Amino acid sequence: MYKQELINTHTRIKPYIHNTPVLTSRLINKVAGANLYFKCENFQRMGAFKMRGATNAIMQLSESEKHHGVVTHSSGNFAQALALAAKELGVKSYIVMPNNAPEVKKKAVKDYGASIIECEPTLEAREKASKEIQETKGATFIHPSNDIAVILGQGTATKELLEQQPNLDYIFAPVGGGGLVAGTILAATHFGKDCKIIGGEPFEVDDAYRSLQSGKIESNNSTHTLADGLKTQLGEHNFPIIREGIERIIRVTEAEIIHAMKMMWERLKIVCEPSSAVAFAALLREKDPFKSKNIGIIVSGGNVDLTNLPF
Repeated sequence: MYKQELINTHTRIKPYIHNTPVLTSRLINKVAGANLYFKCENFQRMGAFKMRGATNAIMQLSESEKHHGVVTHSSGNFAQALALAAKELGVKSYIVMPNNAPEVKKKAVKDYGASIIECEPTLEAREKASKEIQETKGATFIHPSNDIAVILGQGTATKELLEQQPNLDYIFAPVGGGGLVAGTILAATHFGKDCKIIGGEPFEVDDAYRSLQSGKIESNNSTHTLADGLKTQLGEHNFPIIREGIERIIRVTEAEIIHAMKMMWERLKIVCEPSSAVAFAALLREKDPFKSKNIGIIVSGGNVDLTNLPF
């Protein structure tokens, strides 16, 4: 259903993104008992896979919509992604950020030329501020994960991975807002050979795991996780894709996230953020079903505060 759209999306955004490297480690393979291929979106422009979806979403707008700019609410990687993509494409961007967002993230967004609107750190406040920008500036709202143009953009990471490693049995991806894992499912369906998708999610924010059980979108009461990029919940566009296409979600503890992150730093020699270690942590938690399999792991990003590492 989405094969041609994924091909068109990839062609469209290629001039603005990196085809990121795929890394392997014999020692990690030995520990995992499987053949692992890490798709390193931490080397993507602005440091995360979200550059893909943000670029595609803006490029799909009409000239009139581009003229009036784009707006989103995000405290993290999508804020930077939309700001940089908009700058590259000559479009004005407005980013609503909670007033307690780290200064380093605010600075990055400003450096990419976006206008920051600060608000109280609640979803209600973020949505209200976004709505005001839409009404006063005529800007188009782009959701960080619940937008089909964004989902298709995120799926191009897996398309690239499968072009390099076509015989993957499984791909592990972290689950937060659902845009990455939904895109991963679509790409694996159309470009993989019976390739199944496993989601990784922290126990502390396991709304997607519970959503699959209940059949409706659940939210989180607690957000006490190092994986700050995974605190958001699924949306009505990505949830049906995930519900139909995911094999299962494996939940992990905070200690397991730290252990996986540390191993990636030590053995792959890469900077990855806690959210992107969750997929690898999920595999390490339940190794037996995946023995001797060929497994892709999406390393979602590398935007980490080096003054506040968990190890």
